[in-house]
Amino acid sequence: MGYTHASQLDALNQNIADLDGRINVSFEFFPPSSEKMEETLWNSIHRLKTLKPKFVSVTYGANSGERDRTHSIIKEIKEQTGLEAAPHLTCIDASRDELRAIARDYWANGIRHIVALRGDLPEAGVKPDMYASDLVALLKEEHDFDISVAAYPEVHPEASSAQADLLNLKRKIDAGASRAITQFFFDIESYLRFRDRCVAAGIEAEIVPGILPVSNMKQAKRFADANNVKIPAWMLKQYEGLDDDLLSRQMVGASNAIDMIRVLSREGVKDFHFYTLNRAEMTYALCHTLGVRENQ
Repeated sequence: MGYTHASQLDALNQNIADLDGRINVSFEFFPPSSEKMEETLWNSIHRLKTLKPKFVSVTYGANSGERDRTHSIIKEIKEQTGLEAAPHLTCIDASRDELRAIARDYWANGIRHIVALRGDLPEAGVKPDMYASDLVALLKEEHDFDISVAAYPEVHPEASSAQADLLNLKRKIDAGASRAITQFFFDIESYLRFRDRCVAAGIEAEIVPGILPVSNMKQAKRFADANNVKIPAWMLKQYEGLDDDLLSRQMVGASNAIDMIRVLSREGVKDFHFYTLNRAEMTYALCHTLGVRENQ
């Protein structure tokens, strides 16, 4: 290792030490589809709750069964842990009256934070009746929810251009959203450039980076291909030959995520949203390394 690289690494490590845990973390989970997956989910929630996350979110599927599971899990998280639980809510598969009823039910049950999304289109080329900005406005009409929305540093796959995607984000913020949580990314510069473009467009809300610690590159590549996320060639190479070596894949994934967070924290980022895939191990280790402690 050259002297210059070592000095840069020391500077980044000192940057993390200076944070002394003064960052906010949040975690995303998805509804389990089996009894075993439900056990894994709750083990993860109880492990990660000790880190006092700013909030935890639960994704929302396009069918009524998964939607019902989201509603149930959100209420259980709040009741069992006292954490701020933020359900994902999509508008592509529900009427305005149904959305209002869901919003009122959440408010009545003490849920104050919602992640508002358009949702996946049932067929390509179909024009939806509502967009996420419409959902944000509807929720704000019902109650003064704290609303998070999605952002795409590498551009939404369906967007006609990067500028159109940026203007769509601005509409969501202008409608009343408090923050944007990004799609996961591996190119730090793409996030930093996107953040700069948001500022230039008059978007003052926080742009929270979404972090995906990768232990399974094949799975991550499927996610990335579906969401227009670039995986650097050097990163793909790191996982070659590790298909049957979970521990090494976890170590590589944790190391990469820590490096990303070090750089982002140096650039002024204080909030990080972790896509846990319902597993606590890597996320817990990362947060511990960042100085997020159980008894802080």
